[in-house]
Amino acid sequence: MAGRFGPGVVKQKVVKPKGGGERSLKVRVKRARRRSLSSKLWLERQLNDPYVARARREGLRSRAAYKLAEIDDKHRFLKPGARVLDLGSAPGGWSQVAARRVGAADGRGRVVAIDVIEMEPIAGVTFARLDFLEPGSPERLPALLGGPADVVLSDMAANATGHKRTDHLKIMALVEAAAEFAREILAPGGVLVAKVLQGGTESALLATLRRDYSSVRHVKPAASRADSAELYLLATGFRGRAARGEP
Repeated sequence: MAGRFGPGVVKQKVVKPKGGGERSLKVRVKRARRRSLSSKLWLERQLNDPYVARARREGLRSRAAYKLAEIDDKHRFLKPGARVLDLGSAPGGWSQVAARRVGAADGRGRVVAIDVIEMEPIAGVTFARLDFLEPGSPERLPALLGGPADVVLSDMAANATGHKRTDHLKIMALVEAAAEFAREILAPGGVLVAKVLQGGTESALLATLRRDYSSVRHVKPAASRADSAELYLLATGFRGRAARGEP
């Protein structure tokens, strides 16, 4: 917390709701002199978020891990033995879920995580520090994966500006890049999961995905905050480049 908000002690006030029976506790954060209102609200939300507390208890690196877990619980694409590529993986919550579900730590599946910043090691996960947008990146990954990917994951989001239209355009640029990258690395029948923001997925991207995959849908897992504009694109049944007449 100190790294994000600067030095100082976080002062918490526990508010007990009135009435009898079982009671939950809500933590309120006293606003420090040098802490902005937005930082105070973010910290208060984190302290009261059940997914944050659960992630700590279960050794997961982020609450975002439960978003992937809930999507996979319903759609079952992280199969034992699958090869998974996690784009923009740090801090590693999605990689942890993928590794557990495909059996990577036991050598049954394989998970490769890539990011432009370092990520602490995870059992069963091969990490490569690289930018997937750089030329030549797709050619490097089959060797790490042991073949083409069965699943490509992207929970990437550009730094928010607070301007909805600008933020939407920035994240859509990342999604389009991830979708193009997936076309180079996915095996036929493969799956793409990528974060988008509400505000209208660009029609050109949807048209391309529907041409490349047998099914394309938007999903919003319960772990995604209700007040968040984020959604996830789930594209399944990759048709492969040969199906489009490409070499």
